[in-house]
Amino acid sequence: MTVLLAGCGDLGTEAGLRFAALGHRVVGWRRSPEKLPAAIEGVAADLSSAGLPAIPADTTAVVVAVAADSPTEAAYRAAYVDGLAHVMDALERDGVTPRRVLFVSSTAVYGDAGGGWVDERTTPEPGSFSGRVIRAAEDLLLSRLRGTGSAPVVLRLGGIYGPGRTRLIDQVRTGTAVIPDEPRYSNRIHRDDAAAAIVHLATMDSVPSPVYVGVDNDPAELGEVLRFLAAEMGYPEPPVGPAGEARGGNKRVSNALLRGTGFEFAYPSFREGYREVLAGTGVRHP
Repeated sequence: MTVLLAGCGDLGTEAGLRFAALGHRVVGWRRSPEKLPAAIEGVAADLSSAGLPAIPADTTAVVVAVAADSPTEAAYRAAYVDGLAHVMDALERDGVTPRRVLFVSSTAVYGDAGGGWVDERTTPEPGSFSGRVIRAAEDLLLSRLRGTGSAPVVLRLGGIYGPGRTRLIDQVRTGTAVIPDEPRYSNRIHRDDAAAAIVHLATMDSVPSPVYVGVDNDPAELGEVLRFLAAEMGYPEPPVGPAGEARGGNKRVSNALLRGTGFEFAYPSFREGYREVLAGTGVRHP
């Protein structure tokens, strides 16, 4: 059985290694396939362009995990909407009907909820162009796969942190972190848990729901996270003040549906996850 990773950056590569460890043949499409580890068969592909490589006939799962080249609406549309459409075109061209097609989405599709709870039943109301474009890609996936025999799965990930993803750590270390003067909830997931969730949903025996949220168990206030990081690193607590517009809006996202499938988090909260990241970086105040 073959798994196709359409878009194989950091997250896709980690997922690919996990698929390979389960015994799957893994094919990874990316612009620079020579950067992929040996367990993943790298194939040169630019998802923003038509005419993608041939899809192996025995492909049982396709994972579309893309990222925009720049923070512009045009770049997001080229990556998410055009990229997904080109993958769908290639499946149709080659007559391949995988068991599942999983699209890595974002909780940005929800916009702001004023600190309230949202889940898969919440109607998305994206407040940014990124959320609107990614939401359009979700709709595209669901419409293109309707009646094809391939089950669509949308996985809306929160903010990914982990190896090489140390934005909040860097803010505390450089003294630029600011604790919001009003409560602001944030939702995140460790890179390894995000990859594990992709593999879980793409391979589980039961038929998946069309949409899942991928966040950890603790939608914590940003101030709580920053205070924790400062204490762990031996730095002064960041000051409280205006912190600008919230990244992704102020909301608490429930992962109950994902956990209900039997998925277990290696890093159930930011505490376990950031301790692991800090141990790998060796960042502490001198």
